[in-house]
Amino acid sequence: MSVSAHLTELKKKHESLGLEVEEAQRSPGIDDLHIAQLKKQKLKLKEEIERLSA
Repeated sequence: MSVSAHLTELKKKHESLGLEVEEAQRSPGIDDLHIAQLKKQKLKLKEEIERLSA
């Protein structure tokens, strides 16, 4: 897999996690720990995207 294709996949996953976080924050039944885990995953993806883009 080329770097650009990998970056595209990471960006898609990052966007998807962002939507999932937003949805989880609107749902009263979702616990804060789950939301925190999603945010950590999203941050790791962002860091990986930035690292590969540099």
